Amino acid sequence: MVYLITFLEGLISFISPCMLPMIPIYITYFTGDANKKNNTVINSIAFVIGFTVVFCILGIFAGTIGGLLKNYKTIVNIVCGIIVILCGLNYLEFININLFKGKKKQNKQIVGIFSAFLFGIIFAINLTPCVGAFLGSALMMASVSGTILKGITLLFVYSLGLGIPIIASAVLIKKLNSVFEFIKNHYKIINNICGIFLIIIGITIALGVMNNLLYSFI
Repeated sequence: MVYLITFLEGLISFISPCMLPMIPIYITYFTGDANKKNNTVINSIAFVIGFTVVFCILGIFAGTIGGLLKNYKTIVNIVCGIIVILCGLNYLEFININLFKGKKKQNKQIVGIFSAFLFGIIFAINLTPCVGAFLGSALMMASVSGTILKGITLLFVYSLGLGIPIIASAVLIKKLNSVFEFIKNHYKIINNICGIFLIIIGITIALGVMNNLLYSFI
């Protein structure tokens, strides 16, 4: 259950308003040598590995902090829950948190697996504000878990949720244009659903329900 929630948070990060429109551009960066058809997929995988490494490191940090504060579990739950609820209210536009608004930057074409890997690391650092609401929620759950292993596992699953659609897009980019357009034309509804989802997650964290799930399923 917890894994599924975290995976969905990664997936929703993929369709966020500041992430999805950039996907076709990223895919063109991954193209590399047009004579080598596998380059796009291989580079996209390296890209995903790059940001997965960064997010897992954040998971280790969150799990460590949660472990150090395990004697204050109730307070940690409430604080983490409130933060996630605020993220949800931000998606519903009841409040405005500029921290979660990423900036689009132009990049050069990616040449080689190592360059794609580095691009993934840069992406994780640069676009963290863009996917911050759901990444923050995953990190809050990692903190509540209170262990390094659970922290890194949760962020790895989150990275899969974000990474698998990126790799799929690299394979099916031409066939997914209509899907991208549909999502972009319904961002208002999607954002409302995302906001409600985050608020529910925040409430379960604050009440300690998420903590019980973490220990039951992980």
